[in-house]
Amino acid sequence: MTLREAYQRGEVLLTEAGITDARLDAWYLLEHVSGVGRAMYYVMPDKILTELQEKQYICFIEKRAQRIPLQHLTGTQEFMGLEFRVNEHVLIPRQDTETLVEEAIRFIRKYKAKSYGALAGNTGNTCRKNEKIFRLLDMCTGSGCILLSILHEIRKEEKMRIQGTGTDVSEKALETARENAESLHIRADFLHSDLFDKVEGTYQMIVSNPPYIRTDVIKTLQEEVRQHDPLLALDGKEDGLYFYREIVDKARRFLVSGGCLLFEIGADQGEAVQSMMCEAGYTHVAVKKDLAGLDRVVSGVYDE
Repeated sequence: MTLREAYQRGEVLLTEAGITDARLDAWYLLEHVSGVGRAMYYVMPDKILTELQEKQYICFIEKRAQRIPLQHLTGTQEFMGLEFRVNEHVLIPRQDTETLVEEAIRFIRKYKAKSYGALAGNTGNTCRKNEKIFRLLDMCTGSGCILLSILHEIRKEEKMRIQGTGTDVSEKALETARENAESLHIRADFLHSDLFDKVEGTYQMIVSNPPYIRTDVIKTLQEEVRQHDPLLALDGKEDGLYFYREIVDKARRFLVSGGCLLFEIGADQGEAVQSMMCEAGYTHVAVKKDLAGLDRVVSGVYDE
């Protein structure tokens, strides 16, 4: 079977199975199995797949037709320009979540400019030794994509001293996060903890993309999500706000004065989470929209 024949067959089978992005998914799986990129494909579409490649491709197409997520088949997902390993133990990173990362980076830069004033731009050893370490906590870290993306960008551009810790109630998720940190060569700590149970010390920032889907809505989600994303990463209990209430209340004991709490939220949860944070005493509480114009991030500052 040639590359062209495989691609066409894969697209037909996925289309017949009702896969929305049949053409795109057929291509990604062909690229994954053959190692042939688009440019090379157009040069040599009649290249013959090996017997093993052909069997693997058809196997992956059949699994995708059964609604197994594409990312679980390839084992990876791109996020913030980095490639993360994913599996059935972690939520697949979504582009929407990049809004949370971008807002966190913006706050860190602003915090540095305000708090590190005299040290900014000074590369002397004395100043480096006295420079404060910015401590970042990512709660419900999953694959670690939020934490590791922030650390990567800040260390690359700002050259500031930043320490990051990711927590999760799932040991399997933490194993995946550690693998991602190792493969991406990004230093980070990971802690098995049910929310703040085992967290110690204070942080300049806490970020979280907690479970926020209402329990009664989960059964209506796409099969790829409902059947293959971990329920622990989806279920926000009866009203979808359980974890926001827990984190908003307890985070105050773990944030320094002037520290920031940032959440990813569901598109219909902005007003509720914003009110929750205001009532808890956070200041500068704001809702940020994603590229689709939907409410996606709520942030606030804790001032003692």
